[in-house]
Amino acid sequence: MLIIDVINDLEFPGGENVLPWALRMVERLSPFAERMRKAGVPVIYVNDNFDLWRSSFTDVYKHCTRKDSRGQRVARALKPQPDDYFILKPKHSAFFATSLVPLLEHLGTKKLLLAGIATNLCVFFSAHDAHMHEYKITVLSDCCCAESDKDHDLALDQLQRFLRVRVCRGDEVHLEPRSRRRATRRPPPEFK
Repeated sequence: MLIIDVINDLEFPGGENVLPWALRMVERLSPFAERMRKAGVPVIYVNDNFDLWRSSFTDVYKHCTRKDSRGQRVARALKPQPDDYFILKPKHSAFFATSLVPLLEHLGTKKLLLAGIATNLCVFFSAHDAHMHEYKITVLSDCCCAESDKDHDLALDQLQRFLRVRVCRGDEVHLEPRSRRRATRRPPPEFK
């Protein structure tokens, strides 16, 4: 599961419009991510570095949860857990100039669940690159957000029409029983 740009200060033009949508997204994404963790699905946070080139995840988290950060409530509510993975990215796509592909290969990943901010930007670009890497992709419509319904819906429509991405709500994701999963190095469970 890729959780994209949720550790976010939302301090960009239009960030004030994203905030109410992001707060609603948290209500669905937080329990969904916990469900995936309990099922043994690796949870990978891929996050913008905010041009803090010498930063670590801890630095980015502190930056986004500071008192005057517009996105502090979202970032705090979706803080990664100790067993989660975290990758910093310099641009929109989770794949561009990051260590994501080697990590996914190490985990034996064939399918990806995508969630995060913003549906029409970083989630969209990440889905495109995931498609180029030939992953089977599901985007969780209720676990993503954008500045408006129009931006959100248009991005999801484009991903469905042109990349054949599966778009569904988190409650529509069903995991296969454990007995059907492979028994090699902590493989990710299969999902439908």
